This record gives sequence, structure tokens and C-alpha cells, in this order.
Amino acid sequence: MRTKTPKSKTILTKIVAIVILALLVIAAVKCANGASLANTAWSLLPPVIAIVLALITKEAYSALFIGVLVGGLFTCGFAPVATLDTILNDGLIAAIAANAGIFLFLVLLGIIVSLVNAAGGSAAFGRWAETHIKTHAGAQLATFVLGILIFIDDYFNCLTVGSVMRPVTDGHKISRPKLAYLIDATAAPVCMIAPISSWAAAVSSTAEGLDTGMSGIELFVKAIPYNLYSILTFVFILALVAMKFDYGPMRKFEEKAAKGDLSALTADAGESANPNGRVIDLILPVLALIVTCTLGMIYVGGFFEGVGFIDAFSATDASVGLPWGSLIALLFAIVYYMCRRLVSFKEAMNCLTQGFIAMVPAMLILTFAVTLKTMTGLLGADVYVAGLMQGASAGLTNMLPAIIFLVACFLAFASGTSWGTFGILIPIVTGVFTDPTTGAIVPGAEHLIIIGVSACLAGAVMGDHCSPISDTTIMASAGAQCNHINHVSTQVPYVLTVAAISFVTYIIAGFVQNVVICLVIGILLTLATLVVLKRVFGEKAVVRK
Repeated sequence: MRTKTPKSKTILTKIVAIVILALLVIAAVKCANGASLANTAWSLLPPVIAIVLALITKEAYSALFIGVLVGGLFTCGFAPVATLDTILNDGLIAAIAANAGIFLFLVLLGIIVSLVNAAGGSAAFGRWAETHIKTHAGAQLATFVLGILIFIDDYFNCLTVGSVMRPVTDGHKISRPKLAYLIDATAAPVCMIAPISSWAAAVSSTAEGLDTGMSGIELFVKAIPYNLYSILTFVFILALVAMKFDYGPMRKFEEKAAKGDLSALTADAGESANPNGRVIDLILPVLALIVTCTLGMIYVGGFFEGVGFIDAFSATDASVGLPWGSLIALLFAIVYYMCRRLVSFKEAMNCLTQGFIAMVPAMLILTFAVTLKTMTGLLGADVYVAGLMQGASAGLTNMLPAIIFLVACFLAFASGTSWGTFGILIPIVTGVFTDPTTGAIVPGAEHLIIIGVSACLAGAVMGDHCSPISDTTIMASAGAQCNHINHVSTQVPYVLTVAAISFVTYIIAGFVQNVVICLVIGILLTLATLVVLKRVFGEKAVVRK
């Protein structure tokens, strides 16, 4: 039976469509009159259209493609042939080529997950979890802890935590959107506060050589305590689990999960598992994956050629190091399972296609998302936003951390990239606090520059965390085997709650400049906010059988 679309939603969709068409007509007229849309507010319209359509229609592919099409039209002044050429060559083909390594990593990881499932490792872990993780809260905490422990890379975190914890969370009737949120809320935030991670390497290389009086890695480490969004997100999760409370769209999915509807994708239904599998059959391949991916990352960075460990991480390329390690882990898993007689050679080869098919939705969304980022970049959205921030910085020195946080949030949300966001903003942030003539830090701003960089990194994580076109968000959906738009719509209220608290705390940080006071205030605000929200929305607990 076909579900009838609510009348209010149909009306909203029509209104949005009319507004979009009107804006396109205005933009076409401007282009016809010789005006350029680059480096203006128009450059932000393509991602905004894609995000709004995705949230309204609950369909990611068409929403992203429409955003790409609008971006191509704006870039080429509505010339049809040039638009098609730009979308294909500069967009889709370039996106596939640039992310070939990540696609390979996704496929290899999908195959490993399929192998682990076929060998019975996931089922065995689920049986073990039934006797050791006995509560709904315990399953969430276990997912949270595993997410914290895997801090090397966010892609690796999302897919590994998802594949390991899905049987556990399914057994305790935790909805797939809730699992996706737990994965997403630990992946990027923990990488951003871990001194040894691909994110730390990216930030360090961006900040290296700037006039801060510190090396790139030194600036990153000093900025960790002030990364309020990441830290308060962890506090938020723990408090949410302890209070046994959900609100917004997430609550509806949790209520459905309590009745047996986990809102899972159908891709993993009907999988056959060997009943002789044991917990070690899950642990060993995962450990092999962790070790080999770590070795792959530092190998690519030149560690085995004499480069230091930290420097190797700074120089690594995750799109090469992760496939390098996952390929070795896959070969290990095949040989191990065949020696254990858990899968035959033919069954192992069947897992190749199963793993690839499972990752097709993630790769398709990632391709469109990266293409949309390219269109936004060609339009100069980053230049426009950076100019706004520089203009807002005059005369607001103590308010700068809060302003920087908001600008980074918006840029990362609209562009879907945290790395691109801090790559653009860190030089601007450090430049605001330095004397352009001498290159030295402005007197009195020695501590404020650290807070400003922290606010930039925190805002980049926040925007990346909730953006539908973020690769980390896409990976979290893939890891949880959850509908991507369901994941986005359920976590947005949670992300905005923590972001609002972080913004207030950054205002305080700009004046107080004491990390202990700021953290205490932030934690108290988080707990107080949840208490109020529970009284308003959540007095009635979700009943679980």
C-alpha cells in the first residue's frame, strides 16, 4: 500500500520549487546582463538548494544533482553546452578521479564486512553482546567508546564502528538513525582532538609556516582544550544516554525501533552466516584492519624512509594509505576464514560483489556531494564567506571566537567539507591576530589566537557533522546501513543544540580566556539544556519490550 504524502508537505515542496525557479530566473537575467555570480551570495545558493530539497523530499540523489545543475548553470552563465561540459569534466569525472582511493577503501571495507558476516563473526559478537551488554544504554555507551578509541581517521571510524556495532544495537532495538548519530558524533570530533590522526595532520600542515610563533602541530595541540563543540558533543551523548531521553525526529525512530522497526536499509537483509563463527573471528580482522591501515598511513607519509611518526602522519594521504592497509587486511581475512573453514573460496569471492553493492549508495552520494563542492568552489563561495568574516572582525576582538565559530559552521555546512573550511579560514584567523607589518602576534592576543583557531576547528566539525553533503555524514549513514536523509534529519536538532551551547561558551571564552571556566560553564549549560528539553518534550519514556 502506497503511503499518502501529507498535504502540508506537498504544499511546502511546491512553494520551495516556485522560490527556486524565481531565483533561477533572476540569476539568468543577471548573467544575461553581463553580471558575474562568482564571489557573491549567489555562490551559496547551489548547496542551499540541495540541502533544502534533500530535507524536504527525503531523497538525496535528485536533490544533490539539482544542486550540481544549478551550480553548473551559475558557473557558466546559463550556457547549456558549457554547463554540461563543466558538470561532466570539472564535476563528476574529476570527483570520481579525485576520490578513487576513497572509493577503493569503501569497496574493500564493504567486502571485509561481508566476509565477517558470512563467517559468522558479527553474529557471534551479537551473541556475546547479549550476555555482556544487557541494556539499551549499555549498547549506546559501547558504540560511543568504540568510536572514541578509533581516532586515526573518520572514514575508517564510521565504517568500522558501524560494522562492529550494528548487531549489538539491533539486538537492543536501537534505531539505525540513532546508531548513525552515535557514529557521526564521535568520528569527526574525536579525530579533531586527537594529536595523532589524519585530521591533526591536515590542520598541522595548514597552520605550518603561519606567523603564530608556533609550529603547526604545537598550535593544534594547544587548541584541543578549547575545541568546545567536540568536547561538549561527548558530554551531550553521555548525558542523553544516562537520561534515557531523545527528542525531535530521533524520538519517533526510537519509538518505532522499540516496536521492532529499526528503519534499516534492506541491503543487509537475508545474509547467511556460518553458525560456527566466534567472537575472535570478528576481532582479528578488525584488529588487522586497524594495524594495517595505521601502517599504510605512516608508510605513505614516509615513516619507513626515516620520517618521524608525527611528520609521517602530517605528510600522509589517507586516500592511498587506507586502501593500502585495507587490501592487506582483506587478504588476511580471506586466508584466515578459509583456514578456519568458515567460508569456502567461492563464498569469499561472492563477498566481493556483495561488498561492492553494499557501498554503491555511499559512493553515488559521495560523487554528487564532491561535484557540488566543486561547483561551489568554482563560484568562489569560500572567497565570499572569508570576506564576510574579515569585515566582521573589525572592532570585535573579544567576540571574534564566537564569530569565527559561526562562520566556520556555515561554510562547512554549505560546502560539506571541514578540511576545506579550516584550510580557508585558519590563515585568515591567524592573520586577524597578527600585525601585518611585523608579522608578530598583536600584544594581548597570544591566548586569543589559540581560542580563535579552536573556534575555527570546532565550527568546521559542526558544519561537517550535520551537512547532508559531508563525506563523513555519508560514511556514517553507510556504516550504520541507514537511509542518509533519515540520518541527517534526526541528528540536526542534536547538532544545533550543542552548537548553540558552544556559541555561548565561545562568547564567554573571548572575554574570560580560561579553559577550565569555559569547559565547566559549557558542561553545566549542556546538562541544564537537556534537563529543560526532557521536561518539555520527553516526560514519557519510550517503552521497550
